[in-house]
Amino acid sequence: MAILRLAWKSLLNRRFNAGLILLSIALSVSLLVGVERLRHEAQTSFANTLSGTDLIVGARGGSVQLLLYAVFRLGQASHTISWSSYQAIAAHPRVAWTVPLSLGDSHRGYPVLGTDLGYFEHYRFARDRRLEFAAGGPFTDLYDAVLGAEVAAALGYRLGDSIVVGHGTGKVSFTAHADKPFRVAGILERTGTPVDRTVHVRLEAIEAIHLDWHSGAPVPGHSTSAEEARHLDLTPRRITAALVGVTSRAAAFRVQRFVNTYPDEPLSAILPGVALSELWGLVGVAENVLQIISASVVLIGMLGMLTVLLTSLAERRREMAILRSVGARPWQLFALIMGEAGFLTLLGLILGLGLLYIVLGVAQPLIQAEYGLSLSGRLPSLSEWRLLGAVAVAGFAVGAIPAYRAYRLSLVDGLSMRT
Repeated sequence: MAILRLAWKSLLNRRFNAGLILLSIALSVSLLVGVERLRHEAQTSFANTLSGTDLIVGARGGSVQLLLYAVFRLGQASHTISWSSYQAIAAHPRVAWTVPLSLGDSHRGYPVLGTDLGYFEHYRFARDRRLEFAAGGPFTDLYDAVLGAEVAAALGYRLGDSIVVGHGTGKVSFTAHADKPFRVAGILERTGTPVDRTVHVRLEAIEAIHLDWHSGAPVPGHSTSAEEARHLDLTPRRITAALVGVTSRAAAFRVQRFVNTYPDEPLSAILPGVALSELWGLVGVAENVLQIISASVVLIGMLGMLTVLLTSLAERRREMAILRSVGARPWQLFALIMGEAGFLTLLGLILGLGLLYIVLGVAQPLIQAEYGLSLSGRLPSLSEWRLLGAVAVAGFAVGAIPAYRAYRLSLVDGLSMRT
């Protein structure tokens, strides 16, 4: 204990240099654990987005692309599927339920999803949790809209408010369907999934707002009022994708084969779990790069500590000699330097974790709003403890180098300083 007390006082005497080392280690620890938490939370968030859906059906193309735009509302579909094909799939004897999805419009940057009441009945997330309403309920009128929790909170909408859907998926829409406004009929509970950032309307409403449009632009001279649209045939002609539930797990492959070999148009049915694995295979490269960068930052912090300890050791040779002259043994000098390195490492870990929680507390609302990721302020996970343990081991290993050098310094060398 006396050696540790001496090590602590030694650091206090060199508090400026020690503070710089401490800050360097703390920042590197914050970055390392922050990247690990971001990676873990992103994986959890993606994995919890969809549950209980056996197949996702869309136009033929890449499975990852279909997963991204149908489930995560990222990107756009290059092709759609016809309503007749969707009905044929829904009528397959092995299909238990289907939910149509129509994307392509937005409201103030949030995607608008056209669907039917089956969406609120069959959509599951986070291990079979179903959608719940915080206020109101599902569609009862053609122009009803159900808002995700984030949309309602960010834009301050309440039940009965009127909203206008913009054409296209950009944050700023220069063409809006202002002649057919929607009424907020329901607000969903927060799910931590892309549902929170989605405006849900009826599939027929998507057809209604596009009655006077052709090839993405309004047709000059055509104007169908909102009331007139109610009396027209609003059966969808094409949809973006569909969620499919089958009667049994074994039936998923039969239905998948049926869709992939559908003769009337090129379609693709993907298994969400397989597509998610492919997605993580792609993202894994970026994850590895981030982890390498974080580990490099930690390494630089440790090398900084090594440099400062070695430099200060050269300046403290007389101090070491005096300690030896009053009876300190070589192993006690070794323990003194190891104690200093240990204090710097452990304090750096604590300060780094504290810094990470402060950053999470400040940045969490922004990350939630921009990326839909919920970074909780939970205690470190097992993998994060492993990283912290690796940093601690690295700190002690680095500290052993100047400690061994101090161990080798002789009393004569210390009292006979070479110039």
